[in-house]
Amino acid sequence: MMTPDQISALFTRDDGTFFCARWNRPVAPVIFGLSEETLDIFRSAIRAGFAHAGHPVTDTDPEMGSNLMLFFMRDWTELEGIPDLDRLTGMAGLPSRLIGSPADQYRLFRFDPDGGIRACLIFVRMSGALADSHPARLAEALVMRSALTFARDVTPSSELAALIRAAYDPVLPVTANDHSHALRLAARMAPR
Repeated sequence: MMTPDQISALFTRDDGTFFCARWNRPVAPVIFGLSEETLDIFRSAIRAGFAHAGHPVTDTDPEMGSNLMLFFMRDWTELEGIPDLDRLTGMAGLPSRLIGSPADQYRLFRFDPDGGIRACLIFVRMSGALADSHPARLAEALVMRSALTFARDVTPSSELAALIRAAYDPVLPVTANDHSHALRLAARMAPR
């Protein structure tokens, strides 16, 4: 099992601040840029991943329509064709920041007033290292990375799945800014 220090490191940003947040509203996913057969894999992975965490997935968010948005493209220049991208992301010039970047993924969270995840936008460039990715493995990784506000990329594992399940324990706060939260998560991951 993961130690509190390992858990803390997953949520500690480069400036040393700790931030762990989970969804506090049902997840309403929408996926752009995939073939129909691959869409089914991703839809199933989203439902299974959040079911494992004990968190609901729905068809529509009453305020936003969709709140988990995944965009797949061959090249970052395709971002320029997304209508109202600046308004959607709250960031001006995202395409120019990513064009020429070696990144193959970009994840952006928006938050509710209580600190819970309100929306997650994931942009994936399906060239380079990801060109030969198995759809089910990529789907699992993206679902895990959207479930909590990890400060770095994480690799799917049974320990990570247990951590996500622990973070969705209803007795824990929706958001935490103190490293001691890692102790509570570790305690809930321990075998009983």
